[in-house]
Amino acid sequence: MMFDIAVILINYNSSEHSINCIRSIVEKTSKNIHYQIIITDNCSKKKDYLKLKSFCDEVDFSNLELHRNHINSGFGAGNMFGVQFANAKYLAFVNNDTLLKNDCLSILKNALENNPNIGIVGAQAYKETGDFMVSLDHFASPAREIIGRSFLEIINSKKYPKRKKKYTSPLQVNFVPGSFMFVGATDFYEVGGFDTNIFLYYEETDLCIRLAKKSKFAYLIPEAEFVHFHGASTIKSLAIKKELKISLLYIIRKHYGFFGHKIVMVFLIVKYFFSSILKPKNWSLFFLILTGAPLSKSLKTKQKIVTL
Repeated sequence: MMFDIAVILINYNSSEHSINCIRSIVEKTSKNIHYQIIITDNCSKKKDYLKLKSFCDEVDFSNLELHRNHINSGFGAGNMFGVQFANAKYLAFVNNDTLLKNDCLSILKNALENNPNIGIVGAQAYKETGDFMVSLDHFASPAREIIGRSFLEIINSKKYPKRKKKYTSPLQVNFVPGSFMFVGATDFYEVGGFDTNIFLYYEETDLCIRLAKKSKFAYLIPEAEFVHFHGASTIKSLAIKKELKISLLYIIRKHYGFFGHKIVMVFLIVKYFFSSILKPKNWSLFFLILTGAPLSKSLKTKQKIVTL
């Protein structure tokens, strides 16, 4: 049986967020939408997984599936693990630390159906306080890394719309954040889905670049609204900062070639050399970049297979 939408969530030691997110989806989504919810448990601790499993066994929503991944495969691969159980025309990749404010799924589905040039859409995010959150971004590129987002927005506002502005109508953007992405399954499959070489960060940049090359562009649909408890399942640390640079340099090399990669790498080497003088804890980050921040240094290589 084909569903309209497959909603895919990743749970990683954050079952309380997953439970609240699922409840908000069921509460806010129109009864006219035929959808399934697929949860990838990305090798959470036993207690957290069993708590989520207990909820899934008891909740009054028949099209809910929980599948345990026996290794933490990261964001992109975790979503790809969930995709294999999807049977729908559209895919909604939703962070588990979100709550829908309105019928986002119906709104985003309508946006894609009404414009064949749209490849992927995102909703407008708000903080738990109700404050506006930036819900669009510009592609990771040598220009963005070296001269910055603000300057790009000044010199070419059409290509680089202001990130910190609140919009009221659909807007074409470079890419929408990974916290809420809605895409046609056919387009997603055609470009190969998420690049599973990436463990964390920049997956949405990479996906939207590949869709744009096929003239399937990203749009922000501000009518659709959700709350994002930003970073609730990720502990900020030096290891995470390193992962950001590993993913960034991988994406730059993939989409901007040898020279683009070297330009950004030299820029970051100089930047972190001087910042490390003031903040000695950054020296390990500097040396990582100096060696090229290879994928072999990613947290992905440190994950272990765990069975209950």
